[in-house]
Amino acid sequence: MIATSTIALLCGFAFLAGFIDSIVGGGGLIQTPAMLLLLPGVPVPTVLGTGKVSSMMGTLIALRRYAGQVPIRWRVVGLAAGTAGVFALLGARAVSHLPQDLVRPLVLGLLVVIAVYTFWRKDFGQLHAPRLSARRELLYGVLIGVGLGFYDGFFGPGMGSMLLFAFVGLFGYDFLTASGSAKMVNAATNFTSLAYFAITGQIIYRVALPMAACNMLGATLGSRLALKKGVGFVRVLFLVVVSGVILKLAWEMFGEMVR
Repeated sequence: MIATSTIALLCGFAFLAGFIDSIVGGGGLIQTPAMLLLLPGVPVPTVLGTGKVSSMMGTLIALRRYAGQVPIRWRVVGLAAGTAGVFALLGARAVSHLPQDLVRPLVLGLLVVIAVYTFWRKDFGQLHAPRLSARRELLYGVLIGVGLGFYDGFFGPGMGSMLLFAFVGLFGYDFLTASGSAKMVNAATNFTSLAYFAITGQIIYRVALPMAACNMLGATLGSRLALKKGVGFVRVLFLVVVSGVILKLAWEMFGEMVR
């Protein structure tokens, strides 16, 4: 039996995760470790499935708020989301056959490049100036869905940040529009994962539902703050979150080398 005090703590972490994730992604770096720490006797797949309910609801709330405020290109982003959902499932199936230890250094290096480039280019993501033709947008949308969708199902950390960077760097979106677009792709990958966990009975609803409510509240406040503060605020928080992901991956790699 999970104590009420434990659920209350998890709700606090879910709120913070929803707040951060609604702006720049990375909420899983807060919520998932907290759940693994506070639910030590629960199987890891059940922890992940329970957390997906919270993440999914927060993502949908954030998407709803952005949809009314920023110019999301639904055809392109929808295609990227659909492709990402399918390839996230393939990534999840591949995870048992491919060594994640080979992926972590590559992702770490990529995130370092993303952080340095964003910091160096002060105007990066400040203006919304789409640069691609309609056909190229659709092509790039599919490629993003394939690559990052598979990655999210296979490994995951930094997915939101890389999505945000892709929509800014490739498409020419500003940070706010990129954040709203990334939420739709995240919603698709979350839905695929959540459906799998629900079908296999790996969700503790007594924990998942209150966490989902708190995540939704955090996402509402986070997206509202992002829209109010503008792209400069999102850019700074993006750099903070990417730096956090870099430190987390580097620490895990260092710990494994020491052991």
